[in-house]
Amino acid sequence: QVLNPQDGSFDFQPGPVFTHVLLADEINRASPRTQSALLEAMNEDQVTTDGVTRKLPHPFFVIATQNPVDFQGTYPLPKAQLDRFVLRFGLGYPSFDEELAMLSDRKRSDPMQQLTPLGNIELLLQLQRAAREIEVTASVSRYLLALVRATRERPELTLGVSPRGALSLTRAAQAHALLQGRAYVTPDDVQALVEPVLSHRVLLSRDSRFGGSDAVGILKEVVLQVPVPT
Repeated sequence: QVLNPQDGSFDFQPGPVFTHVLLADEINRASPRTQSALLEAMNEDQVTTDGVTRKLPHPFFVIATQNPVDFQGTYPLPKAQLDRFVLRFGLGYPSFDEELAMLSDRKRSDPMQQLTPLGNIELLLQLQRAAREIEVTASVSRYLLALVRATRERPELTLGVSPRGALSLTRAAQAHALLQGRAYVTPDDVQALVEPVLSHRVLLSRDSRFGGSDAVGILKEVVLQVPVPT
């Protein structure tokens, strides 16, 4: 709220969250209060300030980065918030050739200044609608659900994948099939997305962490153990 000097009232000024794509850099440095507010935006596509709820633009989604948890000044992200991120990727270091290209590209100009749009909001909405039309057969749905439910039975995990995770895996598999030029989802689409969609949704037990296990390794075992429909 910003004070209006003309009449002494307070006017609402939309903040950076009122956008189609929100980039949250180093999200785990944000305070728990800030993360709680972001949770509402990610879950409901709305924000509440001073008792007034306002809808966010459509489409709205969040792209975030985070630091390793052992960095100073970081907060652990709540599982409820992590569950609302459809995908998570670990970038790691670039290869030698990639890093050499980075150095070369920046000798003359900033490559960021040369970026051009690949589409617009209407194109994104069209792709979203097209992805929802991709067929998911009953056998593929049962396979996907078997993978999800298997995580809830692993002794190495104190928290398996939630129903929200199953929905996210389905939507992601539909999008993957669309980008592959198919009108239907295959088990390969599901398997390709198990790690990026599910790895941040499970919680390792203390013994598993001390024993050197990781979520990715356990998910790979799950994929190997669950029968694939034919």
